[in-house]
Amino acid sequence: MVINDYLQKAVEMEASDLHICAGLPIVIRKFGSLFYIDDHILSQEDCRSLVEQILTKEQLKTFEEEGELDFAYMLPGIGRFRVNTFMQRGTCAIAIRVIATRVPKISELGLPDILYSLADRQRGLIIITGPTGSGKSTTLAAMIDHINSNKRCHIITIEDPIEYLHKHNKSVINQREVGSDTKSYNNALRAALREDPYVILIGEMRDLETISIALTAAETGHLVFSTLHTLGAAKTIDRIIDVFPPHQQGQVRSQLSTVLQGIVSQQLIKRADNTGRVVATEVMIVTPAISNMIRESRTLQINSSIHTGSEYGMHSMDACIASLYKQGIITYENACQYSIDPVAMKKLIALD
Repeated sequence: MVINDYLQKAVEMEASDLHICAGLPIVIRKFGSLFYIDDHILSQEDCRSLVEQILTKEQLKTFEEEGELDFAYMLPGIGRFRVNTFMQRGTCAIAIRVIATRVPKISELGLPDILYSLADRQRGLIIITGPTGSGKSTTLAAMIDHINSNKRCHIITIEDPIEYLHKHNKSVINQREVGSDTKSYNNALRAALREDPYVILIGEMRDLETISIALTAAETGHLVFSTLHTLGAAKTIDRIIDVFPPHQQGQVRSQLSTVLQGIVSQQLIKRADNTGRVVATEVMIVTPAISNMIRESRTLQINSSIHTGSEYGMHSMDACIASLYKQGIITYENACQYSIDPVAMKKLIALD
């Protein structure tokens, strides 16, 4: 068994993910659903062999010591892959995400035009949120590509691992991978503040220290992009603040109300014609009113501002989902399944 052959087949089949574990054939995810790639049941030895094919000696040693490992894998002429190898029930397993070789444009992803405006901001914090596999990294890559194509500045990305490879265009862009180029997000972030960046991309705000440094970077005049595994602007703000101990939360609210520029939440929903998936988004742009809500701990009122903030480019997730259903792009069942408030979404669908 040759893992590169399976990776090539996954790319040819337009799969987004590939899963390898003992007791099953190799599984791919296509348009959100799982399928067997063939009928060969993998043994423990098969899985171990496939892991050894994709790891270097140094990576294999780290994997055996720690039980899991994240890294990027390049297959020339085929594509790039984000790989996580891990142990489960004493056997090796692999989860692989297929990454497009070309950085997509914002318009090609079906994202709202307000993302161009957010990418053109001079400073502050912009957060892309959504569940795992919702395309957050792709959205960030498209926004970074827009900046790289239109501004002369220095861009630093800190990723674990590096997914999309950016080329120098109008901007100078340096990409650092946690594990190979730097020991941790926190080390890289501290160093980045001394590396004359205009834009800093943080692959994920994982903990208190990363979030704290990201807020400081935005506060000191940098444009900072990052992601969180949340859905909805209000929940994202609460998640950031709740990471900090109670005695610091007031200060963090004040800081966040000053630096936050916008939050984009997204989900990928299967198309009604089964030809792929479409992105559904919620957009919150920080206005003076929303800034006050953040500072005064009134995040529950933010949803109302999003519903009435269309003049600023805002819209709710349910409004976007209802629009996709009305256009015949998604089914009624999926509209209900992915909505934040099914009752409110049904009312939106009922409106002419």
